Amino acid sequence: MKLGLRLELYRSADLAVPVDTVRRAEALGYHSVWTAEAYGSDALSPLAYLAAVTDRIKLGTAVVQLAARPPATLAMHAMTVDALAGGNRLILGIGVSGPQIVEGWYGQPWGKPNLRLRDYVTILRKVLDRKEPVAHDGPEIQLPYRGPGSIGQGKPLKSIMHPVAPIPIWLAAGAPRNTALAAELCEGWLPMGLPPEGVPADIGAKDGFDVFTGTTVTITDDVKGVLDAMRPLTAMYVGGMGSESHNYHRDAMARRGFPEEADRIGELWRAGRKEEAQAAVPEEYLEQSALAGSPKRIRERWEGYAPPGVTGMIIGAHQPEALELMADLAGTREEN
Repeated sequence: MKLGLRLELYRSADLAVPVDTVRRAEALGYHSVWTAEAYGSDALSPLAYLAAVTDRIKLGTAVVQLAARPPATLAMHAMTVDALAGGNRLILGIGVSGPQIVEGWYGQPWGKPNLRLRDYVTILRKVLDRKEPVAHDGPEIQLPYRGPGSIGQGKPLKSIMHPVAPIPIWLAAGAPRNTALAAELCEGWLPMGLPPEGVPADIGAKDGFDVFTGTTVTITDDVKGVLDAMRPLTAMYVGGMGSESHNYHRDAMARRGFPEEADRIGELWRAGRKEEAQAAVPEEYLEQSALAGSPKRIRERWEGYAPPGVTGMIIGAHQPEALELMADLAGTREEN
């Protein structure tokens, strides 16, 4: 099992990259370190910083938001960061976010996300492959642009910079059409709401295809306290990160076996009954996203914890001993 380390910088008002923690994870044989973005710090700048203070750990985004950058711009960022890192280290995880952020923060149309994803990844791949000047005529994105406001002088271009190594593209997706797109066009999948039965057979059969899910790890003698501390954020995501018609976190909870509970949390949250929404989060659901307890309890739960077909686990861990424990359990430890 490959291990990734999750950094939650995007949730903080201040940016403090935990360099020592990342270096320790690298020494323990962790496969990768992962950043994200919402509407604060971006996902790519911290990876450029980490590229200078680490040697081999892979640098992943889980995820960069599609609406934040044109595909050519994201390709430029990716080539630059990977070159700074020495090559063959960047993993480009992409997600669409939701209409509240796409239209409210980035000022982009929500459009048809599945079609936009296909256009976006296709253009991104063309830029990174650098085989010819890039042109694309898709239903959502056209390059060169010839829509409203165009003066018709755009022309296909090819990146001046040569990528120093191939850059894998992973897709964050949960619904069937976008999941199929990940298997068709990408090297990896970051599933939203992977059900207990695991990775679908047609996706898991793709040679060399990675599927990473996530969890938090806390060594504690107060398991209930850890789970209860997860309730406010979980209820906010399931109930408040989106609208009644569009909320991927609610949908992800439903796919993981809790559809009625997800709907109830949404109802309570929208009614302003936030404490009740938090109380409605099932403990069993929280346990699916957390390994908490004594080292013995965590060891026992680790056996069979990852759904079938998962190739890696991105963990959030704030304790050095939790990093060490997971390296032992996953068999990644490389040091003497």
